[in-house]
Amino acid sequence: MTTTKLRAGFVGAGDICPVHVESVQALPDVDIVGVCDLNRQRAEEVGAKYGIAVFDSLAAMVEAGANVIHVLTPPGAHARVAIEAMELGCDVLIEKPLAESLEDCEAVIEAAQRTGRVATVDHLLLFDPGIQQAIAAVESGKIGKVVGIDILRGGELLPYEGGPLPVHLKDPGHTFRDLAVHHFYLFQKFLGPIEDVKAEWQSLGGEPSIAWDEWRALVRCRDGLGQFQISFNAKPMQNQIFLHGTKGVLRIDLFSLFQSTRTFFPLPRPVERLINVAIDSVGPLVQTPVSVFKFATKKVQRLQGVRNHVAEFYRRIAAGEPQEVTLADAMELVRWNEVVAQAATIEYQERLKPYETLAPTADVVITGASGSFGGAILQRLLTTNQSIRALVRRIPDHPIDGVEYAIGNLGDPEFVDRALAGATKVIHCAAVVKGTEEDHLAGTVVGTQNVVDSALKHGITQVVYVSSMSVVDNFGLDGKLVDETVATEPRSNERGAYTKSKLAAEQIVRSAVKERGLPAIILRPGAIIGGGVALSGLAGAMGGGANRFLVLGDGEVQVPLVYVDDAVDAVFCALDSDVTTGEVLQIADNQPWTQNRVLSLLNPAKKITHVPRPVVFKLGKATEPLFAKMGKTSPLSEYRLRSGLSKMQFQSTRAKEIIGWEPTVGVTEGIRRYAESLK
Repeated sequence: MTTTKLRAGFVGAGDICPVHVESVQALPDVDIVGVCDLNRQRAEEVGAKYGIAVFDSLAAMVEAGANVIHVLTPPGAHARVAIEAMELGCDVLIEKPLAESLEDCEAVIEAAQRTGRVATVDHLLLFDPGIQQAIAAVESGKIGKVVGIDILRGGELLPYEGGPLPVHLKDPGHTFRDLAVHHFYLFQKFLGPIEDVKAEWQSLGGEPSIAWDEWRALVRCRDGLGQFQISFNAKPMQNQIFLHGTKGVLRIDLFSLFQSTRTFFPLPRPVERLINVAIDSVGPLVQTPVSVFKFATKKVQRLQGVRNHVAEFYRRIAAGEPQEVTLADAMELVRWNEVVAQAATIEYQERLKPYETLAPTADVVITGASGSFGGAILQRLLTTNQSIRALVRRIPDHPIDGVEYAIGNLGDPEFVDRALAGATKVIHCAAVVKGTEEDHLAGTVVGTQNVVDSALKHGITQVVYVSSMSVVDNFGLDGKLVDETVATEPRSNERGAYTKSKLAAEQIVRSAVKERGLPAIILRPGAIIGGGVALSGLAGAMGGGANRFLVLGDGEVQVPLVYVDDAVDAVFCALDSDVTTGEVLQIADNQPWTQNRVLSLLNPAKKITHVPRPVVFKLGKATEPLFAKMGKTSPLSEYRLRSGLSKMQFQSTRAKEIIGWEPTVGVTEGIRRYAESLK
C-alpha cells in the first residue's frame, strides 16, 4: 500500500490521450500534472481542452511532480519512454503493445525489475464490461470449460487528412499488430499461453490504402484452439466473440452490445434448438436497447475498457497489489504479433519491388486509373503510342502490359512528386466517392493540391482535370439554364462530402491556373453511364424492389448524362487541343433526359412510384434536429433534397466550340448498351 499522492502525466497527445485524461479526471484521489508531445501544438490542444499544463519533455513533467506516467506514444517509442519514466522514479501504464520488438520488451522488463517500479500494459478488452461479464460467466461454470474461441472483427482505419503517410498506412503489418493483439490476450485469458500461430493475409481491395485488408489466424493455446478474422471487406463491420465451452457457447457482440448463450440440454435436439433460439433472441432484443440507453446517459462511454483499466491500475498501485496484466504476458503477445506482421511485411515488400523504380519519363500520367472511368481512359491510352504511368493505391491484381504503375497515396506529397517526375501531361480524374470527410479531404482535395504542386514543379505541359457537375449551385439554379458560367455551390457543407471535396479541388485548379500559371483544362462531366454507378441510381431511383422504381418527387428532374465512351472522347479531345488556360467545359448530352424518361428506357416493364415533393422535403427537415444534436449535418437535409430535385436545364455546347467534342454514342444508345450489360 502507498500513501504517496499519485500524480499523473501523459506522454503522447494522440487520439487515445483524451480517454486517458478523462479517466484520470474521474478519479478523486489522483491529480494530473500535465501532458507532453513532440508535436507541441497537439499537446497544447489537449491541454486547452482539459485545462492541464503542457510540458516540453517527460523530465520536465516529472520535475513538476508527476510520479505516474501514461505512455501513449506510437508503439515504436513505448520502450524508450517507459524506461526513462521508470528511471525517473515513476510507475507506468503503457498503451498496447508493450513494444515493437522482443528486445525492447526485455529492456522494459529489466528496467521495471531494476527500478522496482510498477509497469503494466493497457489490454483494454479485459476490462470492457462485456468481456468482464463473459469472464464472470466462464468462472461460474456457465458454459463449462472453454475449448475454443472464434473472433470476427471488422477493420476501420484511423482518419488520414493527407500529408506524410502515418504508420498505419505506411507499415504493411500495422493493421495486424494494431488489432490482433486484442485477440491474442483474450486467447491467453480463456485458453492459456499461446503455443503457435498460423496466419494468412490478402489484399481484396476493400481498403486500398493498406497493404493487406484481410487477415485470418489459427492460434494454438495450451487449453484449446482460437481463430480470428480481421476484415476490411466484410460489411457491416462487426466485432463478435464466440466462446465455445463443454456446456454451451457464449456469444459477445461488442458492437451491438449484447451477449447470448446457447446451452446444452439433455433433450431431443429439435427441442434443444427451439429453446436455444428463444434464449438467443433475448440478447439483442433486450440488452442492446439497454446498452444504448447507458451510452446515451453516459453511464457507459466510448472505450469503457480503457477507463475501467485506468481506475483499476491506480487502485492496485494504492493497495500495493500486482497488476492484472504482467509484462511477461504482454511480451508474449509481441512475440506472436511480430511473427505474423513481419512475414506479411516481407511478402508485401517482395510484391512491391517490380514497381519501386519508375522510368525517367512518361508521356501521360493518369490518376484514378483503378476506377471505372479512369480505367476506361487507360484502355483508350493503350491504343496510342504514348508511354503511360498510372497512379494507383494498391498493387494491381492483373497488371496491364504497357502501363507503368506508381503505387501510393495521392494524399502523400512525396509520392505524388515522385510519380509526376518526368511526365509531359497529366489526366487527373482520381476522386473519393465514398467514405469519411477525412477520406474525401485526403484523396480529393489534398490529392489535387499535391498534383498541382508537382505539375508546376516538374514543368507538366497540360493537366486535364476531371471535375463534376455536382459543383454547381443546384438550389439557386432551379428552373434555370446551366452552362459553364453559372455559380458554384455556396453551401457545399450541406451538400455532402463528395460535392464539398470536388468543389474545393476544382477551386484549387482554377486558382493555380490564375495565380501560378498552371497549364490546365477543367472538364465537368455529367453522370457517366457505365462509369461504375448503377444507372437507376444516377437517375435518382431509390430502389423499390424488382418490379418498380421509387423516385423522390415527380420524376421530371433533368439529369445531365453522358455515356462513358463519349466522356473518354472528351478527355482525348482536351489532350489533343492543348488548351491550357483553365477553360471549364461541361460534358453531357444536350437532350433533356428526365428521371422518368431514363428509367422508362432502362426498364419499360418496371413501374415508377413517385414520392410527392412536399412529403420528401418535410421528411428531410424532420431529420435535421436529430443530426444537429450529434453535431452533424443530416445527409437528408431539406436543403440537400431541394438541391437534388432542382429542375435545371443543361447546356453543353461550349465543349464543341473549344475542343471539338460532342457525343458520338449518345445517351439513348448508351442506355441500351448499359441495359444489355446487365443481362
